[in-house]
Amino acid sequence: MKRVKSRKMRMSKKEKLLYITGSLCIVLTVVMKLFCGASIGHLNLSVEKVRYEIDEQSKKNESLTMKVNELTSYDNIKDAIKDMGLAYNNDNIIVIDK
Repeated sequence: MKRVKSRKMRMSKKEKLLYITGSLCIVLTVVMKLFCGASIGHLNLSVEKVRYEIDEQSKKNESLTMKVNELTSYDNIKDAIKDMGLAYNNDNIIVIDK
């Protein structure tokens, strides 16, 4: 009986280079996906923080507007005029609108 010699297939240098390049591309793609995902997460967190700050500032602005409207009411002006001993003259009041 004769022994059958098995041939080992050897890869050429070009095939090795092709496999290494393909593997490297896959690894770099995964790394870039992770990096970009982390960057997007950080960006979303920053956007939510800014939205929260905007909401808080708008609440403060609304509160201050309500205080201004309260302080400029007719009754408060009338009381302040009486305390100073002045007379309320409606003709001298000028209303400025934006």
